[in-house]
Amino acid sequence: MSKFVLKRAANGVWYGLFTHLAHRGVKHGVSTRLGGLSTPPYATLNLGLKSGDDPDKVCLNRDLFCQAVGVDYARAVTCQQVHADRIHLAGAEDAGRGARDHAAAVPASDALITDQGGLPLILFYADCVPVLIFDPVRRAIGLSHAGWKGTVAKIAAKTVLAMGEHYGTRPADCLVGIGPSIGPCCYEVDAPVVEALRASFGPAWRHLVVPRGDRWLLDLWHANRDQIEEIGVPRAHIDISGVCTAENTELFYSHRAERGTTGRMGAIISL
Repeated sequence: MSKFVLKRAANGVWYGLFTHLAHRGVKHGVSTRLGGLSTPPYATLNLGLKSGDDPDKVCLNRDLFCQAVGVDYARAVTCQQVHADRIHLAGAEDAGRGARDHAAAVPASDALITDQGGLPLILFYADCVPVLIFDPVRRAIGLSHAGWKGTVAKIAAKTVLAMGEHYGTRPADCLVGIGPSIGPCCYEVDAPVVEALRASFGPAWRHLVVPRGDRWLLDLWHANRDQIEEIGVPRAHIDISGVCTAENTELFYSHRAERGTTGRMGAIISL
């Protein structure tokens, strides 16, 4: 059975991985906040260049994380994330975009796909949902950043479909990992979010929320699982880490629990 496990690399960096991806030889990981160089309130493995931390330390942290996972930091490509649903097809010409300079990152995108070996895809999180996708048949990968806006826009499902359009990926072949994020225990939302959820998911929206007074607790994990299952990814191929960032700030950064002053984790995947 697949699961999400934490691992300590030789360089001291702690990160999580999905065993069903690791068993297929996919280089990937979701960083924790342990094993880096940043000082409070960003202690210690902050990967966010726009968090307010020292950018030199952030770049060193990114390099440490890439070393831990076994990918080349100099070739990593990332986006200027905007909580939308644009997906970028990453090619060899994108190698290194945004790795050290946020201004050089792929503009206004929240997902990346590629079939190029040695081209790591990396995105950053502090409560939003990392969705890692691997197609073992066509040898293609995808990575999505799904906050509530991206979840409502079904960016995870659209990422799988984009892999189909460009690489011939079939949803039934995909293996998916849904990483640590704010969980249904802690993610309280208001009526406009619930209305957007209702419009996107139809009657199924009720299974994704629990009322609490005049607000609701939203389950982003299952909202992302359900949308990719709906397009044909088997549930048995989808692993949810089940780790809430807001409840585990000793291990992960949480924008909500730490009231906006915190670092960022990274999720990375590479062929």
